[in-house]
Amino acid sequence: MEDKKFILIEEAIKKGKGKVSVRGWVYRERGSNEFKFIILRDASDIIQCVLERKKFERQWKEIDKIQIETSLKITGEIKKDKRAPTGYEINVDEIEIVGKSENFPIQKTLNEELLGDRRHLWLRSRKMNSILKIRSTVIGALHEYFRSKGFYEFQSPIIIPGGAEEGPTLFEVNYFGRKMYLTQTWQLYAEAAMYSLEKIYCVAPSFRAEKSKTNRHLAEYWHTEMEVAWADLDELMDYAEEMIKHVIKRVLEKNRKELEILKRDIKKLEPSLKKKFPRIRYDDVLKILKNKGINVPWGKDLRTIEEEKFMEDYDTPVFVTNYPKEIMAFYKPRDPKNPKTALCFDLLAPENNHEIIGGSVRETNIEELKKSLKKKGEKIEDYFYYLDIHSYGAIPHGGFGLGTERLIKWICGLDDIKDAIAFPRTISRWRP
Repeated sequence: MEDKKFILIEEAIKKGKGKVSVRGWVYRERGSNEFKFIILRDASDIIQCVLERKKFERQWKEIDKIQIETSLKITGEIKKDKRAPTGYEINVDEIEIVGKSENFPIQKTLNEELLGDRRHLWLRSRKMNSILKIRSTVIGALHEYFRSKGFYEFQSPIIIPGGAEEGPTLFEVNYFGRKMYLTQTWQLYAEAAMYSLEKIYCVAPSFRAEKSKTNRHLAEYWHTEMEVAWADLDELMDYAEEMIKHVIKRVLEKNRKELEILKRDIKKLEPSLKKKFPRIRYDDVLKILKNKGINVPWGKDLRTIEEEKFMEDYDTPVFVTNYPKEIMAFYKPRDPKNPKTALCFDLLAPENNHEIIGGSVRETNIEELKKSLKKKGEKIEDYFYYLDIHSYGAIPHGGFGLGTERLIKWICGLDDIKDAIAFPRTISRWRP
């Protein structure tokens, strides 16, 4: 069959009739003494293939032993059949078994932990195939959005001398005998580059050593970050809202089939395209929660249960702004209008998806930065370069970071963030 022109199953279905040659892996199989029914899959779709014994008497013994995930090349006549899974089937004339598969170790009864152990094989499932296609669209759309707005892509170090968030969440690295850490964010380096390029972004891995077992935390995740010169808090939120709308628009354009496979109700995504995202101050969120019977002392961060209660009334993401300064990262400045609060925001997603973006204006006052670092127990000398960049022509600027898997989780309607990435890393999952 080497001289055959093979096409994707998706292309064969579009062709609809006539002779086609396709290749892929056995997704499902069943048979009798007279027929073998194979559901063949490739990266694009699945199709039913029917093999009649009288055509393959010499090969029948081998065909009868075909199991799930055997790789095949198939040629035959494609036609419509409403009973087939995708509405078409191929009446097979020629078959070549390329790679045998026996006792594929994934069955319907496997629990989440066992599926995790077999993740390298579970990626072949239609669910993971659909999620990974959507993920590709999401990341492509993020690049597309920022470049369309005149941003430059900028890369920063993965191995860094100190943290940008909280010390206990750092992964320590032995760097030629010196104690270093895996990056939590590009931000401290991005601010240096901002003084050169003004508008920059990246989509890159970040690492948080949080001992969390929730369905929305990963120890290694893909961080979409931006930094922009001369921006105030409202401008940052404008960028964030536009970016989210652009990504959803692209997914709805390109991945309707995948969303259908995932049984995702796209009507739950549509409001986020049509409506403006509300912008509500932390103080007002506490009042809303109080009216719902939940009292949060001022100065406390919002917990999962409180975010869920607050978001009950919204079908789009909501910006929560001006959190208390004392619970924020050292680089978030005080709001001159209310110095107890910081010029910052979190973007909370609907359907119990919680925070997906965190952003802020950046502090450029050297003395304020030193005070904040000392309060956080950090060594000032570890941040000499960061303090240095604001010593020469400091300007107002800001940025945000998107947890890319959190966005994918929401768009796909997933229960667990671990399914938003091919090989998740958590406190209990470090392999395969």
